[in-house]
Amino acid sequence: MEDYLERIYELMQEKGYARVSDIASSLDVQPPSVTRMIQRLGEADFVQYEKYRGVVLTQKGEDLGRQIKNRHQALEDFLRMIGVDDESIVQKDVEGIEHHVSPQTMECISGLVRFFAANPEVLSAFRASRR
Repeated sequence: MEDYLERIYELMQEKGYARVSDIASSLDVQPPSVTRMIQRLGEADFVQYEKYRGVVLTQKGEDLGRQIKNRHQALEDFLRMIGVDDESIVQKDVEGIEHHVSPQTMECISGLVRFFAANPEVLSAFRASRR
C-alpha cells in the first residue's frame, strides 16, 4: 500500500495527476492490480478515483505520501552518506528497510542525516575512518 501511495504522490508532484497505467508501469505491476489497490486506498480515504480521469490523493493520502517519500529519501541519503555507493544496492536496501523500520529508529536516522549534512567535516572524518 505504501509503495502505491508513494508512487501516486511522486506522479502528482511531477504531472499533477496519476493514471492507472502510469502507476502500473512504474511499479511493474498489471493494471488490474493497480485498480484493486486504488479501490482499497479509496475505501481508506487516501485517494479519489474517477474512471478515465485518474487518481488524486486526498489530504490524508497526500500527507501520508509525503511522509513515505521523506522516509524513503532520508534512507537513501543515509545509505549514501555511510558509503554505500552502488545505486542498485541503495535502492534495493531502501526498499527492504523502509517498510520495517520503526518510527523511533527512522527519526534517529533522519537526525543523523541532518547532522551529517550540517557537519560535512564530521561526515568526511567518518568516511576516512572506514578506509
